[in-house]
Amino acid sequence: MHQKTKDIQNRYDGFLETRCLWKKHKVFDLHQFEINSTPTKIDIEIDEKLRLGKYIERLVAFELQQNQSISILSENIQIQDQKATLGELDCLLLKDEKPIHLEIIYKIYLYDDTIGSSEIEHVVGPNKKDALVEKLIKLSQKQLPLLNSKHSKKYLKTLNLDVTEIEQQVYFKAQLFIPFQKDISLKTLNQDCISGFYIYKTQMQQFSDCKFYIPKKIDWTITPHTYVNWLPFESFTKTAKPFLERQFSPLCWIKFPNGTLNKFFLVWW
Repeated sequence: MHQKTKDIQNRYDGFLETRCLWKKHKVFDLHQFEINSTPTKIDIEIDEKLRLGKYIERLVAFELQQNQSISILSENIQIQDQKATLGELDCLLLKDEKPIHLEIIYKIYLYDDTIGSSEIEHVVGPNKKDALVEKLIKLSQKQLPLLNSKHSKKYLKTLNLDVTEIEQQVYFKAQLFIPFQKDISLKTLNQDCISGFYIYKTQMQQFSDCKFYIPKKIDWTITPHTYVNWLPFESFTKTAKPFLERQFSPLCWIKFPNGTLNKFFLVWW
């Protein structure tokens, strides 16, 4: 298999293994999309220059196409008022003949209970930006309501869709990283989203007998495997230093002396 094809396959497999951030109950009145998918050989080309969110949308499109109960009507729909873009609808589809407006989200989050006062408020991006609560507010107050705008309704007519019959759902997958050696029991969010841990610079020395790898951001979905160029501790700290100086927390893979592989974030803050 060609290396580029292998990379796409690994990213797709890792995406499928990532769990939805919550299960059957609603969070912020947002209904989670449900789909049962099994690993399959992916046979599409994807531009590697796409940012991670757009890359994920291509993986989702492929996943949806494998399901016989689903047909995609339209994707990445720009809603415009004359020359001004009001926003974008990620996907319109039929699932068992029922029309659904689907917003697709794939996020990487850290759990920091020093931030906010609730489980959802504790969840932030690796650089302490892009908080989960902000994304949920944006979805519920801006992105989903866009469907009901007069400009969206005009577009829906071209697909013979009635806005009152369309159910709105989110396909919100996430990897969640928790503080090293800390037990976190989630009540609102999905425990199965926990994908690894995070450490501070001051904790690095205790991993001096481990080996490391820093994947590109486009590879953040991939489940760690042994077939990469592992760095010894000193090389890793030198390689990681410029990330931290730019106030960017890199996602890393770690191989412990016993062969165990994990994902972790080395945070700059």
